[in-house]
Amino acid sequence: MTADPFAPATAAGIHRLAIPTPFAVGRVNVYLIEDDPLTLVDAGPNSGSSLDELERQLRAHGHRIEDIGLVILTHQHIDHLGLVGIVAARSGADVAAIEAAVQFVERYSEEAAADDDFSTKIMLRHGIPGEVVDALKAVSAAFRAWGAKAKVSRVLRDGDTIELRDRSLDVSYRPGHSPTDTIFLDPEQKTLIAADHLLKHISSNPLISRLPGQTERPQSLVIYLESLRKTRAMDVDLVLPGHGDAFGGHRELIDQRFALHERRAEKLYGMVSEHPRSAYELAQAMWGNVAVTQAYLTLSEVLGHMDILLNEGRVREVEENGVVRFEALTG
Repeated sequence: MTADPFAPATAAGIHRLAIPTPFAVGRVNVYLIEDDPLTLVDAGPNSGSSLDELERQLRAHGHRIEDIGLVILTHQHIDHLGLVGIVAARSGADVAAIEAAVQFVERYSEEAAADDDFSTKIMLRHGIPGEVVDALKAVSAAFRAWGAKAKVSRVLRDGDTIELRDRSLDVSYRPGHSPTDTIFLDPEQKTLIAADHLLKHISSNPLISRLPGQTERPQSLVIYLESLRKTRAMDVDLVLPGHGDAFGGHRELIDQRFALHERRAEKLYGMVSEHPRSAYELAQAMWGNVAVTQAYLTLSEVLGHMDILLNEGRVREVEENGVVRFEALTG
C-alpha cells in the first residue's frame, strides 16, 4: 500500500480537499487548515457540482462552509477563484489575496474580458489565424462562468505573515504561472502551500497574462524562472501543490524545470536557425495539432523561450504585415 503523500500535512492540521474542475488538469487541491480562524486556501471553480463536493469534503472533516473564518487566494485562475465569493458570502469569512490580484478578483468579469482582448492581439501578432483566434475567444467566454468576483477584505504583500492561532504563514509573491501567484510557507513545519507555482507531475505553464492596466506583453517565462530561483532558496520539506500529489525535494524538481526550459530554448533556437518563423509556426513544429487546440498555451510556451533568446541577443523579431517572425542572429 502506497503511503499517503499528504499524511504529514494532515498530521499538522492541513487537509487536502480535491475539488472537480472542467479542465484537463483535473481536480484542484483546496486546503483546509484546522486553526483559528478555520482557514480555506482557494475554493475551486464556480459550479454546482464543485460546491457540492466542497461541502461534502468539509463535512467529512466535521465542518460546514459557514464555519470558515478566512479564505486565502493563491492566484487569479478560475479553478482556484470561482467559489471564493460564495464561501465568503455564506460564512462571513475574510478574503485574503496579494495586492496585485485585488483588482482582478473584485472586477472579475471586466478584467477577464480585458484579458481576452489582450490575448487576441498577441495571438494575431504572432501568426495565429483569425478563425482560430475567434474559436479560442468563444471557448474562453464560455469558461468565464466558472469564475466569479469576490471582495478582498485583507490585502497581502510580499513578505507579510498571516498569524493563525497555532501557526504562521509567510507570504511570498511568485508571479509567472499567473501574474498573481502567491505561496505560503509554514516555517515551523517547513510546509509550502505552492498552488500552481510548482507542480510535481507537470511543468507549470507560464501563461502570458497581464496585470490590470498593463498593455505591454510581459515576459512570463522569464518572470517565472526568477520566481523559481527564489523558491529554490527556501527551506522546505513538503510542497502542497494546486494539482496532483504533495512532494518533497523541491530543489531537485526546480533544477529539472530549469534544465527543461534550457533544452526547449535550444530546440527552438535550432528551428529559427533554419529559417525565420512565427511563434505559431514554431508551436506547430513542436506540438503539431496541439498548437491549434491549445493555441494560446503553446504560443505562451514558445514566446517565453523566445524572450530568453531575445534577452541573450541570439534572436531578433522581424515584423511584416503585422505578424512577427523570429530570426536567429549569428555571432
